[in-house]
Parts: sequence; C-alpha cells; structure tokens
Amino acid sequence: MLRLISCGYHLVHKDGIVRNRPNGSGNYTFVFFKSNAEVKLHDSTLTVENNTFILFQPATPHYYRELESPFINDWFHCNGDDLQAFLLNLNFPSDTPVKASDPLLISRCIMDLQNTFRLGGPLRDQIIDCDLRSFFMKLGDLRERTAPDKLHRYYIPFSELRNELYRSPHQNVSVQELASRLNMSKSYFQHIYKDLFHCSVMMDIINARLEHAKYLLDHSELSVTHISNLCGYENDTHFMRQFKKFVGVSPRQYKYRSDA
Repeated sequence: MLRLISCGYHLVHKDGIVRNRPNGSGNYTFVFFKSNAEVKLHDSTLTVENNTFILFQPATPHYYRELESPFINDWFHCNGDDLQAFLLNLNFPSDTPVKASDPLLISRCIMDLQNTFRLGGPLRDQIIDCDLRSFFMKLGDLRERTAPDKLHRYYIPFSELRNELYRSPHQNVSVQELASRLNMSKSYFQHIYKDLFHCSVMMDIINARLEHAKYLLDHSELSVTHISNLCGYENDTHFMRQFKKFVGVSPRQYKYRSDA
C-alpha cells in the first residue's frame, strides 16, 4: 500500500524557502514548483522554472530555495513497500525536473490528497493508496502522450477547447472558428491539434457527436431525428450515414442490437 506522510497544497512562503537535505528526505518527496527556484541536484545547480515538478527518491541529496518571492509550491511525502517497483514499471522520472504539461491536474490531485488526508475516515488509507497510484499513472500517461517541449504551452488551451467539444456536441462550429478562438491560422491550429492529440479536430468533433448519440440511443426513447438535432447535425440523413460509417450499424440497429 502507498502511504501519504504529509502534504501541502498551494503553500505561499512570503519570506522565501530553503530546503537542504544532504542525505535525502528518507521518503519519496514530490515538489511542484509554482515559482522559479534554484535546485541543487546531482552536484549540479539548476534554475527550475514555475510549473515544473521533481520527484526526489528517498536517499537523493537535494537542496532548493526560492528565486522569487513569494514562493509558492505544492508538495507531498509518501512511501510504500512496492512504490519503487510501481514507479519503475511506469518508467516515471525521478530526481530530474519535468515541465508539467497540465499544471492544473497536478494541483487538483494534490488538493484532493490533502483533503482526504485531513478528513480521515475508515477508508482513508485505501483511498489515498488509490489516489497516489492514479496520480502517478496520470502524470506518466501525460508524459507519454504529450508532444515535444515546444508544444507544452499549447496543451492547456487546446485541452480546454477539446473538453468543450465533448461537453457540447450539439455545437455547429467550424475549424476556422476554433482556430480563431486561439488566434491561430486554420492550418497551424490543425497541425498543433493533431500533434497533441494524435487525431484531427474534425475526427474529434465527429467522435463527440457520435458518443453523445450512442448515449441517447441507449438511455432515451427519443427519435433518430431528435437525436440527430441534439448532436449538431443539420439533417438526419447525414447523421445516419456518418453513424453507420463510424459505428458500423445504423442508429436503429444500434438501439435494438441487444434484441437481435
């Protein structure tokens, strides 16, 4: 079981901070730098920019201090009998600065960890074990999926836009409109989108509509025409053709598939 020892969310150090651990901390220490910092690691002195995280191994000597005030960070200490093997299996980076592709995800997860840790309860330890594993897996997955460093700055605005597409499949929006929202040309927007998510924006629009259509077919008695309108199609003929092309059966066949 993975155990949380201590945790801090969005701590503001008005007078700066110095952490000097010449023999390591004795446990795994995760630090998310929300402010620029100086870090001494592996006999090297590094300047770590904001929105960067480091997972220090238990015996790794390290030192860090603020380069700006106030200094703000999220952090936690944890351990567990199988934690080392778990991180190795994920190929999770340790003792090295990693630029966060989704800073908000990190802060949300650490805030949840802190709340669970403080609230207690009979299932607290099991919840924290699950949350820690989920946290490391999410960061590992993001690291595998995210495009090169030069695209990191696009990840958050593009992810927010992508989430909106899936939240609002009824929207009838063009690629040009989406590109304009991010002040980009249509071609450059499409290029970045595909590099980040490994599919075209048009494919995501279609997927969002069809996933919503499948949900409505499964959980409502609405007509195909009504579902077509709710999913952003101008006519049900186009909807039925696209549904069959990508799902493999017609909307009606999909709805009654369990009766076949």
